Amino acid sequence: MSTDTLNDLSLPPTTAPRRRRKTPVRLTSIMVYGIALVVVAVTLGPVLYGVLGGFRTNAQIAENAAALPSPWVFDNYAGVLSSPDFWQYTWNSTVIALITTSVVVVLGVMAAYPLARYEFKGREALFMVFVIGLLFPATVAIVPLYILVTQNLGLANTWIGVALPQAAFALPVTVVILRPFLMALPKELEEAAMLDGTSRIGFFFRILIPLSGPGLVTVGVLAFVGSWNAYLLPLLLLQSEMRTLPLGVADFSTEHSVNTAGVFAFTSLAMIPALVFFLAMQRRIVNGLQGAVKG
Repeated sequence: MSTDTLNDLSLPPTTAPRRRRKTPVRLTSIMVYGIALVVVAVTLGPVLYGVLGGFRTNAQIAENAAALPSPWVFDNYAGVLSSPDFWQYTWNSTVIALITTSVVVVLGVMAAYPLARYEFKGREALFMVFVIGLLFPATVAIVPLYILVTQNLGLANTWIGVALPQAAFALPVTVVILRPFLMALPKELEEAAMLDGTSRIGFFFRILIPLSGPGLVTVGVLAFVGSWNAYLLPLLLLQSEMRTLPLGVADFSTEHSVNTAGVFAFTSLAMIPALVFFLAMQRRIVNGLQGAVKG
């Protein structure tokens, strides 16, 4: 074979790959972290200022409002913790939040189960009712709700009178979160349970509820924190010793308006339980919301 033929059969020369321009990843990361730090500072700044302000005296705050405690004073927090009113407010908030959470979780999963697992006419229209409920704030219905609870139901100045309306307004977001979570459970699992003789109710309690743990924890934590921070409804329905912790903060701020450091201490202690509870359940909340999105 000749040299010309070999040259004709030879592979074409490969072109050298072009160098890709490096994207400014480092600059992008710096910008992202910078924005994140600004958001964290804006969010946590007032919280830290209030917590540290509780360790100062009124004279220190008047002299330099932005300085650190020097010396550290623990009398403000000790005075709040020794107050029986503070513990009464805390007890009321805890009981109302637990009742609200229990009602929301139980009724929410019972409403989401047929909307997720059953095929019936008008299912999507019924689900849209809960979706529209997300756009209906409690403030709009506060006057008829006050009349209903106080006059028709006779539940004024009671824990149940506050917990039930709060649970009703928390149900839409609960159903919206739980429905896709329950729809993601494989139907083969339900069919296998039916073949073993398990009824729909048995499948609901024995299999579906345990598998829905992350979603139930998510809606439970959201309902608890929302009830703990509620202000308007307890303000209208509760009086004297039945008042909750947010109302106690407002009362304490009005009564001790001159004692700025004491107000900081009371406010800081009032937000700690819900904050700690939310942070402890943060990972479970994220897992539950991810399951709902995937569904």
